[in-house]
Amino acid sequence: MAFETREELLEKYIEMDKPHCPHCDKPMTLWEIPAINFSDGLGWQTPYLFVCFNDDCPSYKKGWEHMEKSMETTASYRCFCEPGADHFEYMPVFSPFGGTGSVLDDAALVAEQGKKELLKKTFSILTDYYISKDWDEILKICLDPNIPAKARLKAVEMVGELGDATAVEHLINHKFPTPVLQEGVKKSIEQLHERHFTRECPFCAEIIKKRATVCKHCGKDVPKA
Repeated sequence: MAFETREELLEKYIEMDKPHCPHCDKPMTLWEIPAINFSDGLGWQTPYLFVCFNDDCPSYKKGWEHMEKSMETTASYRCFCEPGADHFEYMPVFSPFGGTGSVLDDAALVAEQGKKELLKKTFSILTDYYISKDWDEILKICLDPNIPAKARLKAVEMVGELGDATAVEHLINHKFPTPVLQEGVKKSIEQLHERHFTRECPFCAEIIKKRATVCKHCGKDVPKA
């Protein structure tokens, strides 16, 4: 079974038809499970749920009285279901605002869709640049912090395949935000050095030929590679 990332699951769930609450028939809201669960603490098998946050839902309204009588506590419950499931369950909430901090509202979903569209567009552009071997434009995508990390990682790989030796300096001097990107950059730099028979001077870190015995930049004798 293929593993789906949190981002891939969110993309899939955004496109799903929202289930309707069986008690009030209102569309349920896509909800991101917080790192620390606010209800039973046992956790779920998915990072997202569909939850009814309608305060006029009969189940939610009756829940306050039921929990007071049965548990002697001020609480109610919200109806929820896992994406793709056909059965409904309930989670306790201890105020009308319980859990609402993790609601993925329309603005958040629009932003997520925007990221998805940007990712598709960037991959399309990268394909064109790769075919034309325009590694300089691909490098610009590598260095652009506004580009999704997945596309930047692909661009880094392409630079390793197509770039000339000067690309090493750009990659070394740029700060990449994630360990995955950093590891991709490291592999790309190694590939560039291998393709162009170069290495870094151990003294000044400038790029020199692999077989060089004297650095042309700092003038120091360098050990053979």
